Amino acid sequence: MKKYAVIVAGGSGSRMNSNLPKQFLLLNGKPVLYYTIDTFLNAYDDLEIILVLPEDHVAAGQEIIDAFFDYDRIRLTEGGRTRFHSVQNGLQLITDESIIFVHDGVRCLLSTALIHRCYDAAHEFGSAIPVIDSKDSIRMITEDGNEPLDRNTIKLVQTPQTFHSKILLPAYKIDYKDKFTDEATVVEAFGLKVHLVDGEEHNIKITRPLDLEIAEGMFKPDKVKPPTTGKGDTKTV
Repeated sequence: MKKYAVIVAGGSGSRMNSNLPKQFLLLNGKPVLYYTIDTFLNAYDDLEIILVLPEDHVAAGQEIIDAFFDYDRIRLTEGGRTRFHSVQNGLQLITDESIIFVHDGVRCLLSTALIHRCYDAAHEFGSAIPVIDSKDSIRMITEDGNEPLDRNTIKLVQTPQTFHSKILLPAYKIDYKDKFTDEATVVEAFGLKVHLVDGEEHNIKITRPLDLEIAEGMFKPDKVKPPTTGKGDTKTV
């Protein structure tokens, strides 16, 4: 079955104290976005990438592609007002029956094993949402103050959120709502349940300077690098 990765890289550099969007900051001498694209291209020889970028930074994305990749497998499009609209713009380029990955461009430490795990689950169940356990205690703010939640019932959501095209493409034709923080919430609003798979602890989202330092540490010879093989369990909710 055909495979597409919609990589959404529409963030700014505000929380990184930089005028340059975080996806273009250098990590071990190359742009953060390079590693994300490279991992997906290495996961499957027949996978195609749709790179969604802010209008003002399409040229910068093109420069990365020209410098490091075969353009035949990558297409660019402009992002929208919100993440929902950016993903929607990317999905407009897909017409084939396929498995579609939607991934944050700044989650550059994912492994090919996670991509394979998501593909296999989405092929079987229609969707695959990578999640990890919460290691911290969690409290919910209420009208009366706050109260603890059982962290054993909480999962932290990652990407790539992966779906069969027959699910994701029609789901993204519904009207936008503020509660759409990711693809799973859109699909659930469309009336379908989603399937959870094991994510990866190192699949962090680079949003602040400390995140970039952690990512740099993953590439040092004396540190453990992200795995490229392995399997995890899947769960349905």
